[in-house]
This record gives sequence, structure tokens and C-alpha cells, in this order.
Amino acid sequence: MHVRLSALRAFFDYLVVQQVRLDNPIADIDSPKIVSGLPDILTVAEVDRMLTVPAKQKPLILRNAAMLHLLYATGIRVSELVGLPVRDCSITSGHVRILGKGDKERMVPFNEIAGQRIEEYLTKTRPILLRKRTSPYLFVTGRGGTMTRHRFWQIIREIAVVNGIEKTVSPKTMRHSFATHLLAGGADLRSVQMMLGHTDIATTQIYTHVDKGRVKELHRRFHPRG
Repeated sequence: MHVRLSALRAFFDYLVVQQVRLDNPIADIDSPKIVSGLPDILTVAEVDRMLTVPAKQKPLILRNAAMLHLLYATGIRVSELVGLPVRDCSITSGHVRILGKGDKERMVPFNEIAGQRIEEYLTKTRPILLRKRTSPYLFVTGRGGTMTRHRFWQIIREIAVVNGIEKTVSPKTMRHSFATHLLAGGADLRSVQMMLGHTDIATTQIYTHVDKGRVKELHRRFHPRG
């Protein structure tokens, strides 16, 4: 089942790139969980390395920086990121309007730094990538086309490798890190649930287990009788 869903997602992503379809109808269908467990997360230091922008301000580098900053600032799903319309991102108010699973709408805030990266991308990079074309989507490919989930997964993995992060990093890793870091910083569970777009708060509660797991590991490593 997992393999079939992956193949179908790739097929519909291809149709979107070829402009046969406007969207991927199964983008938000979750694959069956083969092994249950706590999600992988990055440390705050590792996230900082991921978000470091190289000195060479090339168009694709600026686009990638804007995507990564927005992803970590909001915790949105990769399908919501690549399918985000320009009109649903407000730098002025610092919010994105997300139409998530089941067509449920939510407003998610982002920080000033993410806003600066997005504005820089919109003014310096996006017009170059579009090459006088038009696109309803905020983020486009190097040829002005529609960004796919698979392509962004490749980009984020490349950035992790360049920055010396040995973990297998994916867009979902950034989403998990967003939630875990918020809760570790004192955010309430309901607010994190709203930002993630979870219908069931039990889904959000897994991140409290992640934080407890980290505390237990720190205790084991550093306590004299751990």
C-alpha cells in the first residue's frame, strides 16, 4: 500500500509539472504507518545551520532560504508549502492562510526574519525564475514551473548535507522540529495543534513525548547516577 501511494503521488506530481493538472489530489493522503515511534527532530543549533544563507545570493539560493524559513516558522505540511498561493501569504500581517486537510482553513503566523526572506525572494528572485510567465503559487522552480513535494525533499536533503547534518532531514523533520521546539519553549498544546492543522489533539501530543524523551536522554548522559 505504501509503495502504491508513493507511486501515485509521483505520477500526479509529474502531471502537475506538465500542467496537465493543477493539483495533486492525493498529496495529503497519509501512507500507512509501518512502524510507530517518535518523530525525528533537529536541535535548535541544527536548524540554525539549515537556515544559514550562503554568501552567494543566487536566485535559487534565495528561494530555498525563503522556503526553509517559512517552513520552520509555520510548521506547515510540504504539500501546503509548495501549493501556497501568493495571495495567501501576507508579509504585512505576518500570516499565511492555509487550506489544509478536509479543506479546513487556518491562519498561521510567521516571524519577521521569515518575512524578510520571503520579501527578498519576491522582489529579487521570483520575477527572474518566472521569466515573464505567471504563476498563482508563491514558490516556483528554476524554470518558473510548479514546485513538487519530491523536488523540495531533494533540496532540503542537499542543504542538510552541505551543512554537515548527518540526520536524514526531510520537510516533515522541520515540521516535527517546529512543534517540539514550540512546546519545549512553553507553548500550549492547543495553539500548536491549531498551527499544525491537527484535527485530533492526540496527534499533537506525540511532541510532548518527544520532549520527555530528550529530557530522559539528557538525564542519562549527564546525571552522575544516570
